[in-house]
Amino acid sequence: MNDLYDRHRAVLPDWLALYYEDPLEITHGEGRHVWDSAGRRYLDFFGGILTTMTAHALPEVTKAVSEQAGRILHSSTLYLNRPMVELAERIAKLSGIPDARVFFTTSGTEANDTALLLATTYRRSNTVLAMRNSYHGRSFSAIGITGNRSWSPSSLSPLQTLYVHGGVRTRGPFAHLDDSGFVAACVEDLKDLLGHTRPPAALIAEPIQGVGGFTSPPDGLYAAFREVLSEHGVLWISDEVQTGWGRTGEHFWGWQAHGRSGPPDILTFAKGIGNGMSIGGVVARGEIMNCLDANSISTFGGTQITMAAGLANLNYLLEHDLQGNARRVGGLLIERLRAVAAQLPGVREVRGRGLMIGVELARPGTDTADPQAAAAVLEAAREGGLLIGKGGGHDTSALRIAPPLSLTVAEAEEGAAVLESALRAAY
Repeated sequence: MNDLYDRHRAVLPDWLALYYEDPLEITHGEGRHVWDSAGRRYLDFFGGILTTMTAHALPEVTKAVSEQAGRILHSSTLYLNRPMVELAERIAKLSGIPDARVFFTTSGTEANDTALLLATTYRRSNTVLAMRNSYHGRSFSAIGITGNRSWSPSSLSPLQTLYVHGGVRTRGPFAHLDDSGFVAACVEDLKDLLGHTRPPAALIAEPIQGVGGFTSPPDGLYAAFREVLSEHGVLWISDEVQTGWGRTGEHFWGWQAHGRSGPPDILTFAKGIGNGMSIGGVVARGEIMNCLDANSISTFGGTQITMAAGLANLNYLLEHDLQGNARRVGGLLIERLRAVAAQLPGVREVRGRGLMIGVELARPGTDTADPQAAAAVLEAAREGGLLIGKGGGHDTSALRIAPPLSLTVAEAEEGAAVLESALRAAY
């Protein structure tokens, strides 16, 4: 393993983050488990950053990929592509967006990049509203709208970005207010901001902030924002790269917790739909999607083999009601972790929905983030046979828990027990 780590460091960028003091090589997986190069098995509560959404080595997806590979892997968007059309039809219908058109990419970053291109072109404005503590990808334009310093390596950007309050409920100047007061204060802040700037193209927001540590506003905030934005013609882009496909349990899309004012104008997706295959995409109203006045293609977006995987994965997800499973099992897991947190002074908050759960750590007796403890818990969980993630705003001190949506009650209990032991060791 050390040899592989040395080789990694010799040829890959220094800024390519690796988990653990002794980095892990994962060689194979099955269901909710993965194995490392030493043959040790782990319960996977992070799914390749919320990407192995259904299960590792899911037979239905494996079979679809294998059969498609035996026919043709790729032809580009210059030719008609039956699997791409079929998956686009399914996603357009599920999106809730009227006259929906779908464009496939290879990642969430590229999906958000495309959404920004559409919005700025449609509105003839390069001003974009984004949320503090947000993350939208690693491209030049995506880091320009990312409100999380840890993941924004450059202040240079083709966009003028203005950051809005509201993505983090329990920190910031409005944290002391009740939910209705919080929403009202954020709306007033948005109105004030709009009075000081040129008309923006769009607001882009994650319904639950992923890299930011699974934080979210009260339900209805973005619906209230939408009412204000609509008065100014400003578009709403819902970044569903991490919240889509039923992960939150209560809703198929994260925007539906804010659906009082209707669906977003543009929706972006990626990660889980491919269950590990590289699929991203944008859904938008026809007039927005069709606003570009030059040709465009996607060489690898919507290629046959990834579309076959996406169709098989989506079918499995819907047929086995994995959204319902996320709601049931995720609810049990959250309550179990909250019971543990009540006994530990270093756990500031357990939050989330469905199988998208954040455990924020702080130095006992304070509100100060505790990234050292988060790193220690990550290591201890691994030693106990559990893989989790981490994230957060000003400092990376939130544990991120996002298992495949087929997680069983027994596996949830097993993972919670390991995590409890790791937390108790830290505090």
